[in-house]
Amino acid sequence: MRAATSVEIQGTVAPGFERVRDEFLRNFTERREVGAAIHATLRGEVIVDLWAGSSDPAQQTPWERDTRTVVWSATKGLVAIGFLLLVDRGQLDLDLPVAHYWPGFAQGGKDRITVRELLNHRAGLIYLPGKLRAEELERPEDVVSRLEEAAPRWAPGTQQGYHAVTWGAYASELFRRVAGESPGVFLAREVFGPLGADVSIGVSPGDPVRAKIAQVIPLQRDDLLLRAIPEALFGRTCETRTFRRLIGRLGSETSLAFRSGPSLGSRRMHAMNDPALQALELAWCGAVASAQGLARCYTPLANGGSWGEVPLCRPETIEPLTRRQTWSERDLVLQKPIGWSQGFSKDELHLVSPRDEAFGHTGMGGAVGMADPSTGLAIGYVMNRMDWRIRSPRCIKLCRAIYRALGVL
Repeated sequence: MRAATSVEIQGTVAPGFERVRDEFLRNFTERREVGAAIHATLRGEVIVDLWAGSSDPAQQTPWERDTRTVVWSATKGLVAIGFLLLVDRGQLDLDLPVAHYWPGFAQGGKDRITVRELLNHRAGLIYLPGKLRAEELERPEDVVSRLEEAAPRWAPGTQQGYHAVTWGAYASELFRRVAGESPGVFLAREVFGPLGADVSIGVSPGDPVRAKIAQVIPLQRDDLLLRAIPEALFGRTCETRTFRRLIGRLGSETSLAFRSGPSLGSRRMHAMNDPALQALELAWCGAVASAQGLARCYTPLANGGSWGEVPLCRPETIEPLTRRQTWSERDLVLQKPIGWSQGFSKDELHLVSPRDEAFGHTGMGGAVGMADPSTGLAIGYVMNRMDWRIRSPRCIKLCRAIYRALGVL
């Protein structure tokens, strides 16, 4: 898919943030963006609100300010917000065993795994034995036994490996045990609704929101043959290491984590354009959100727990997130340096944020939602053209342009 030769950028930027608009335009003219939006707030005030391109190139549907798209693993960050609120309300102790809340979880050598270890990708539960399709998660009672019987890949707490798919299945069931309802239902009532955030985890086929959802554009054959495979074969970056292990080492932690959890089936990324799958609460990949929606979810977390008249949590509940609770120089699955704090990503400082205090979550292809309490900054970025790399250059360029405008870089 070729870069757009001309595109009309919609929206506004605050004075001093014009370079973000310039970089957003370059994403279309130089980096083959198809449809996208970026929204950022600083101390609660909007500083960037841009959108452009097409939400469905086949139908020539223009991207709108409230267009939503599947944000893949940025969903995990939203679910982590739900767990954060349970901690703030005294309903969840991160350092108790998961089995304290979910007794059946103790099977298979999992009795000592703590909630914090599970959320921070240190439980060793990167895959499930046997085949499990995403559609089966619509009936949690039929899946629980599979989750309970699974055994860790490594001694829990001793290693870190990104639970790419299984994190959502385990997190959803734990959340239900603690809160008495699913993460999607809880977040809709306690976060998305009060903040006026264009976000849903689970959209029924008859919901009017469906008309606002962009088409996911998976990795194209030319991208795979001309870019991804050559770089994977000969490159020396973390992305190429991960890609090689994914396609060439079927027994590796990388391959197990991405291939052996609840599966989207043979359609893979295409499957997430299916209304039936979008209706499920897939807590590892299924949220649909606008850029404004993601940014609004993180705006209170960048500003002491509140935004306007919406108090989400206390400042002291957020403070532990500003530090890395775990770190690995080479995550067993992602093959890169990365850390975690209660399910939020703490990435390398040359990527999305140069600040240690920042936290959030990226999604496959480039989507990101993040908060930086050190500056009061919150960012949401969404797009519909996928990228094979772990961190999309389109996302990185935009986030770093914002920090340059702040004078941080």
